[in-house]
Amino acid sequence: MTNANHGAGFAVLLIAMLAVGCGGGGGSATTAGIDRGGITIAVGPVTGFGSIFVNGVEYSTSGASISVDDQPGTESELRVGQIVRVEATVDASGTKGSATKIDYNDQLEGPVQGIDLASSRMVVLGQTVQVGAGTSFDSRIVPRGLDGLLIGDRVEVSGTVASDGVVNATRIERKAASSSVEVKGTVASLDTNAKRFVLGQLQVDYSTAQLNEFSGGQPANGDTVEAVGTLNGSGTLVASRVDKEGTGSPGTSKDKADFEGLITRFVSSTDFDVAGQRVTTTASTTYNGGTAANLALDVQVEVEGAFDTSGRIVATKVDFRRDGNVEFNATVESVNVAGNSLVVLGITVRTNSLTRFEDQSSAQVQRFSLTDLTVGDFVEIRAYDDGSGLLATLLEREDAQSRIDLEGPATSVAQPNFTVAGVAVTTDANTEFRDKSGVTVTASAFFAAASGHTVKVRGTLVGNTVLAERAELED
Repeated sequence: MTNANHGAGFAVLLIAMLAVGCGGGGGSATTAGIDRGGITIAVGPVTGFGSIFVNGVEYSTSGASISVDDQPGTESELRVGQIVRVEATVDASGTKGSATKIDYNDQLEGPVQGIDLASSRMVVLGQTVQVGAGTSFDSRIVPRGLDGLLIGDRVEVSGTVASDGVVNATRIERKAASSSVEVKGTVASLDTNAKRFVLGQLQVDYSTAQLNEFSGGQPANGDTVEAVGTLNGSGTLVASRVDKEGTGSPGTSKDKADFEGLITRFVSSTDFDVAGQRVTTTASTTYNGGTAANLALDVQVEVEGAFDTSGRIVATKVDFRRDGNVEFNATVESVNVAGNSLVVLGITVRTNSLTRFEDQSSAQVQRFSLTDLTVGDFVEIRAYDDGSGLLATLLEREDAQSRIDLEGPATSVAQPNFTVAGVAVTTDANTEFRDKSGVTVTASAFFAAASGHTVKVRGTLVGNTVLAERAELED
């Protein structure tokens, strides 16, 4: 840990909470293609604006009812990375819709209790929060990452909950200090006499709380709830309100569905949950980026289909999501808006309706897209090779920097040169080489291990080649 505040009191808290990792899926990022007609209910992260992009569909928000944390809101309050629920009609192309209702509710909001930079995790209100390539940080967190936060900072987290209870953050925002906190989770260790239960590692006292939507009038172990209240001196949440949360977001048998999230329950390929929503498949279900055999707990997927009479999604298509394994931080050399592409470091990178667009430069353009980019802009891009070249999962504009960062599998390795995603890299006597533990090694040791290995390079552009100041093997 690089900040002394990060370690205070954290070791004990984290022992029980950071034991297991999070799963992920792979596959191609294709434009949504739901069988249209009637109302579509979509759940997923916001990837861009214009009006709003969710799961590859652009939804007009004109006339839509928008709520933010159960309060009336506007589109301007929504942010990239927030997980929303959309009710809309979608046209025959499957790419554009007209939203009638958009709801955003965070997963938790409260003080940071612990930070572990090595595992890219933090603890907020007794919940372990995992940060990854799909996490957006707001501009008030500097630098944008866990190293921009301190213990005691108040944050709002949007994300999906894995089968082990870890929150996979899709967005983290810094919030003003407040005594009120809120958290969602699954009730465990219920004590009806003391009127207490546990959410993750957080003790909740509901003895004076208003209880809502509980069929028996009281919470039960296994209930998904939202608890709102204040923390007392011992770190217990003294709840003023506890609401039972519904599982999933079912529609009627006349409604279509488009859900993206982790598989949170898995019995078989015909019986599983995505973000808490029941899903089944049939012999007619199509798969992109994988097969039915790849369905498993904590795999990230998008499912499209229709609700049956029991509120279950009957999937017509399952897309396996994947993060980019190539990353650039460099200057834009050209932009082709009509072709949905740009050139960075001499490499053409394509975008599509699933690319997450963010403007983290001083311009702070909310409705940021390729049309806002100009030659010379500095960008961060995450991408993967879909067989037709690099396809961006993230395109983020940043304020200008003098260095170039590059990460991806090393190919054409021949000391002192190698290639990353088609970008030529060279090294010299001044290059620092590191192994995957961050330990300095010789150039010979680095090149002996580099072929096919993911490497991270920091350097400067000399002609069409990156001259590495540092080259590091990644785990």
